[in-house]
Amino acid sequence: MDKETIKAFIAWLEAATEEEILQRREQALNARVSTREGKSDVKLALRLIDEELIARLDLKRVKTDKG
Repeated sequence: MDKETIKAFIAWLEAATEEEILQRREQALNARVSTREGKSDVKLALRLIDEELIARLDLKRVKTDKG
């Protein structure tokens, strides 16, 4: 992915609902990619998705602990 595509994907991640993110994660896991670059892009997307989901879980935990 080029820098602009990565920036757009991160912006989408930040705005997307958890359901939308999980759907995109499932699509990435099921993607049939044969090129090295394509596989690298899928791995990056999955890593960014997982980081976003973990960050959201941490945020929920902090809110619960304070509440």
